[in-house]
Amino acid sequence: MRGKAGFSLSLIAPVLLLALMAISTEAASPKLPDYNAILAQPDRTDADKQNDQRRHAAEMLAFIGCRPGMKELDMAADAGYSTELMARCVGPKGKVYAQNDPGLPQRPMDAFKARMEKPAMKNVVSDVQPFESPIPKGVKNLDLITFLFGYHDVANTATDRAKMNKAMFNALKRGGTIVIADYAAAPGAPATTSKQFHRLDEAIEKSELEKAGFKFVDEGKFLRAPSDTHDFPIFGAKQPIDIYVLKFKKP
Repeated sequence: MRGKAGFSLSLIAPVLLLALMAISTEAASPKLPDYNAILAQPDRTDADKQNDQRRHAAEMLAFIGCRPGMKELDMAADAGYSTELMARCVGPKGKVYAQNDPGLPQRPMDAFKARMEKPAMKNVVSDVQPFESPIPKGVKNLDLITFLFGYHDVANTATDRAKMNKAMFNALKRGGTIVIADYAAAPGAPATTSKQFHRLDEAIEKSELEKAGFKFVDEGKFLRAPSDTHDFPIFGAKQPIDIYVLKFKKP
């Protein structure tokens, strides 16, 4: 009898251990929010919901992986569409820093200021600082950085992008994530294409981020458009624009 009991316990113990490990892992990893429910919140504007369709917002949020309680930096926030999505995603216990360069044109700056009056933006801090030094004083150990549709604009300025990328790298915690989305230029196109077509070769962005220390980990293909010839400006385009979405981590 003792032999059988000992044999049974030897089988049960590993199973119990695995179950406890699974429970512990689940508790340590906060549950992802319902992204479709976030997008369906009734106080969102019709204009933002139209943007959702164009930018595949549910897939974008899922790829970004934002969660309640995160501390996040939204680079090139512009009028704040993506900032508000991040604010709703991280919730009242999270924090979003919305970076805009002081040279942002008045129209989007005014639109951002108006958006900041909304209750959904209570957990947002406006961060008006140059791209080369985008991190608010004292802010560190960020969980997440988003840089959506703005890197090509930075390439069209005198900004020291290496300095900017290193500042973002230093502000992220180990294991933190940065997600970049931008309009694709033709493979091998120079950075000057950003001025001509408002596009940038993804290899340029990927190389510059990796030089800062980031490790490329994933690509979202939900906004790719193989029919795009990459040889025309994005504004007023009559055909789908090829967009890359890249995810990097800080090792």
